[in-house]
Amino acid sequence: MLASSGKLDRRELTAALLADRGELAVIAGLGAPAWDITAVGDHPLNLPLWGAMGGAAMIGLGLALAQPSRPVLVLTGDGEMLMGIGALATIAVKAPKNLSIIVQDNEHYGETGMQETATRHGVDLVTMAKGAGFQRTMFVTKPDEVPALRAAIHSGDGPFFAVAKIDAASKKLVLPPRDGSIIQNRMREAILGPSAHHQL
Repeated sequence: MLASSGKLDRRELTAALLADRGELAVIAGLGAPAWDITAVGDHPLNLPLWGAMGGAAMIGLGLALAQPSRPVLVLTGDGEMLMGIGALATIAVKAPKNLSIIVQDNEHYGETGMQETATRHGVDLVTMAKGAGFQRTMFVTKPDEVPALRAAIHSGDGPFFAVAKIDAASKKLVLPPRDGSIIQNRMREAILGPSAHHQL
């Protein structure tokens, strides 16, 4: 699972986190996380974002509050999380037990030219989450820490926040459906059944 840089391979990490996922619903921030959840297996319970940078964590919060018995994972990048950093305060206050946020941190804005993010210069997202009020956090740099990361996602003892340091290399694009209404409606049906006509 380690790349040549000594950091985690993001797609292998995604595959490990989503293996045998059960009823786990996944919100993926735009760019690499969206491509990665699709590459490891497109699924009706995937909601890959094509836009709304900074919104992944709050979308995950909404879903977690609406579906408190279902585990919800937000998989996003460092740039996206930095843009929506205020979400951590709201999530910590609401404290949904079923919500996990995993930031795949490559220290770059991968979709706009690989400009360095603030995490490249020492900004610590885990410490920021703790300051917001998260009681359960992890900082992951090694493959042998991934099983505990996966266990935390499924524990139902959230909210949980983790940063995984990943290799910055690009991967082959595997694109999810482009039509947002299709992505939204298939998740609604997967959660509420095919006859559902009300909102999550």
